[in-house]
Amino acid sequence: MGTTQVRRNRDADWDAWPVADYLAENYRRLHPCDIGVIHHHASVHRRYAPGSLARTLELGAGPNLYPLMLAGAASRRIDALEPSVANLRYLRRQLDRGPDDSWQPFYALCRSLDPALPESCTEALRPVRVVPGTVDDLVPGTYDLASMNFVAESVTEDIDEFTRFCDVFVRVVRPGGRLLAAFMERMPSYRIGAGPVWPACPVDEAALRAVFTPRTTGLRIARVVKDLTLPEYGDTGIPLLTAERPTGPTRPVTTSTAAPRHG
Repeated sequence: MGTTQVRRNRDADWDAWPVADYLAENYRRLHPCDIGVIHHHASVHRRYAPGSLARTLELGAGPNLYPLMLAGAASRRIDALEPSVANLRYLRRQLDRGPDDSWQPFYALCRSLDPALPESCTEALRPVRVVPGTVDDLVPGTYDLASMNFVAESVTEDIDEFTRFCDVFVRVVRPGGRLLAAFMERMPSYRIGAGPVWPACPVDEAALRAVFTPRTTGLRIARVVKDLTLPEYGDTGIPLLTAERPTGPTRPVTTSTAAPRHG
């Protein structure tokens, strides 16, 4: 019998990511899972005084604007790191012309949870800098806070590559810096619209704890239940992670020097 090839990040054509189909399936209206994620993330961002974070990161920003909105009060500069040509095009258009009307309910919720956000979504997104690039371009210790939403588990079928990706995510913040993330729980490789199947690594809370416990301090994992209003991607919910990069020595962690492409 033949063996099934494990697809890694480099095996997918991320420049051809189906932005329109992805937005139609996930972000053209406010879903219950979005409400849960926004509540969780807002509770972190509003702990910081306006403008108190010099530089924050959205790792693998994609076309999802609400993580960028949420950082718009506390952060003086928000780097949206993204390798996909299709996603970069969408992000730049949103920043240049103003966000699509469909994002307004998302922003209204963000601002209701963090009144320090400016009145308009356009103003909240003003600190965003679209940064073409991958995790290979990241310098450890650069950011006060790093956010990653539905990325590391959604770009590879290889658990080792997933682990290396998360290791880069931790190291990119300064010691004591905050980490904020959301993951699709137990999601197998998936399809958007009628397009190709994209690689994914089905992780759960135990897998997240195995990766992040030796690399972070103050690890906390909450969960949003599976959203039945979304297309069936095979997931079982959304784990939500917060943690900090330790300020002192941690136990040794063995990692490869290779890093996944998607950022």
